[in-house]
Amino acid sequence: VQLQASGGGLVQAGGSLRLSCEVSGRAFLSSHVMGWFRQAPGKERIFVGVISWSRGTTHYGDSVKGRFTISRDNAKNTMYLQMDSLKPEDTAVYYCAAAPVRSVTTPMTRFESESVYDYWGQGTQVTVSS
Repeated sequence: VQLQASGGGLVQAGGSLRLSCEVSGRAFLSSHVMGWFRQAPGKERIFVGVISWSRGTTHYGDSVKGRFTISRDNAKNTMYLQMDSLKPEDTAVYYCAAAPVRSVTTPMTRFESESVYDYWGQGTQVTVSS
């Protein structure tokens, strides 16, 4: 299984950017959730959001709620992170990751922890200028 993140770049504050994460292995996706994390220079990697591939339900971190939207395209095996109203503090390397769903009753909040993810993409740099 491979995750390929792309779409990062330089954008002005208030602007928008869309990241993509292409996943190899469609059968793999039906049993996993896909998440986005980010890591700013000198800081720990933090949770951005997650989507259940089979149900399409989403959950976001507080810092991006209302500004970022996660979606997926089944035909393209690709997850997206639409980032609007970007702020300089959104500057970070963004990573996509996949976590297995052990139970249908697992709450989406469980996937805020990077420890449950077993596959990671290589990261894409997002820089927001003020």
